[in-house]
Amino acid sequence: MLVAIPALSDNYIWCYSRDNLHALLIDPSEADVVESFFANSSLKLEAILLTHNHSDHIGGVEKLRKIYPHVPVYAPAEVGMPLATHIINAGIYHTPYYTLQVLATGGHTAGHISYVVDNHLFCGDTLFSLGCGRVFTGDYVQMFTSLEKLKQLPDETIVCPAHEYTLSNLRFVQSVENSDALAAYANKIESLRQQHQPTVPTTLGLEKTLNPFLRCQNVEQFKALRQAKDKF
Repeated sequence: MLVAIPALSDNYIWCYSRDNLHALLIDPSEADVVESFFANSSLKLEAILLTHNHSDHIGGVEKLRKIYPHVPVYAPAEVGMPLATHIINAGIYHTPYYTLQVLATGGHTAGHISYVVDNHLFCGDTLFSLGCGRVFTGDYVQMFTSLEKLKQLPDETIVCPAHEYTLSNLRFVQSVENSDALAAYANKIESLRQQHQPTVPTTLGLEKTLNPFLRCQNVEQFKALRQAKDKF
């Protein structure tokens, strides 16, 4: 089970459960919507996973830790303790029911990490459908390297970004290129948004085809494209 819990203005708090019992919660920006979601389900919260230290990704953690005092919180060093219980780097980690593959995906923030769980990529603000995160660090090499790393995952990887940015990303992509495949995808996401439905998750294979940030051949090309998007 994979659920995108809407939060704030355009955030998604992802909830993933392989067995409809033990759940992982990724980037809970708000506690109240999480409480409501779990109150109406039979899920048991296994762990909270954080990708980076921005408030719209960690804002609900303090309250959730009071509600679920024994639930571990995994996070990069930039989040820090005591908000997190486990400070982690790139590598493999295990909860009782899940294996977490953690990837260093800095660039949006210097210490940003992403998680791969059962072929699901929880990438925070590194990769979006048709886009990527702003490079707040100014380190375009790091961000380009992070995207190149994500491209090595299988095409069938289910990509779970933390924001509903697809439609705005589409407008930018349409300003720089066009194709039949992009037009077909545009029809799909415009229809979903008209129905107030999420446009994500997406797949890495689709993003490799349509996302221009994943097709950049070098850092210079990536930097120029990202800066053009910043000004769009």
